[in-house]
Amino acid sequence: MASARIGVIGGSGLYEMPGLSDLEEVTINTPFGSPSDSIVVGKLEGVYVAFLPRHGRGHRLNPTEVPSKANIYALKSLGVEQVISISAVGSLQEPIRPLDMVVPDQIIDRTRGRPSTFFENGIVAHVSFAEPFCPVMRSLLVEGIKETGTAVHDGGTYVVMEGPPFSTIAESKLYRTWGASIIGMTALPEAKLAREAEMCYATLACATDYDVWHDDHDSVTVEMVIANLLQNVAVAQDVLLRIVARLPEHRDCVCATALTNAVITSPDAMTPSAKYRLKLLLGDRVN
Repeated sequence: MASARIGVIGGSGLYEMPGLSDLEEVTINTPFGSPSDSIVVGKLEGVYVAFLPRHGRGHRLNPTEVPSKANIYALKSLGVEQVISISAVGSLQEPIRPLDMVVPDQIIDRTRGRPSTFFENGIVAHVSFAEPFCPVMRSLLVEGIKETGTAVHDGGTYVVMEGPPFSTIAESKLYRTWGASIIGMTALPEAKLAREAEMCYATLACATDYDVWHDDHDSVTVEMVIANLLQNVAVAQDVLLRIVARLPEHRDCVCATALTNAVITSPDAMTPSAKYRLKLLLGDRVN
């Protein structure tokens, strides 16, 4: 089976980019079901990268339906250690304009009922999530975006809502009072699951429009948002070309050792089925 150290979760056409070679399509089944789609592994700037379309090809899965546990597990099974998430978001602050890029450093969870942990039904673990995005990857993403000449905002809080409907005006204004920067539907539970899998995770958030708090929200059309999204995808591809070879092979960030002292369940109390499901994540911690 193909292997890759870097994973990219984003739109279904993200891997259709210049410079990507040696393509192989991989179908993976996991203990948590099938991922959103098959994974495309290719060589980019001398590095193997695994691309996973978050919503499936043709965008057939809404944000709540995305099988994030299967997605993260499938990437982990390919050897992925660092995950770059490409997400379309709405801006909650005037200085973050449509077509700007944001590399958030914090997150607020407003989702409901999405499976958000691998550790249940026989094994309990509590990982640290104070800094939800890998600081090393964040720094490299910011660096790469600056090199493209695109406006980038280093840091900010990403509100993750359930969807698929967008916010009410009251909700949007509430999030602004919290000091949140952007709003979207996709960074969670991905970020939590990646941390549990001891994978680095960072989001390149592409602002497509101002959210409904803005006076101009009535003038925003679907065509406008799609046009901005396509332009953002081109910038995201450029950023990937610039940074994949810079991502360190040796990781000394907190992400790489997130499960150290996090597993609470004693080995003799772990159920056989839980050990089977989580062997890939726990490694030598289970027998």
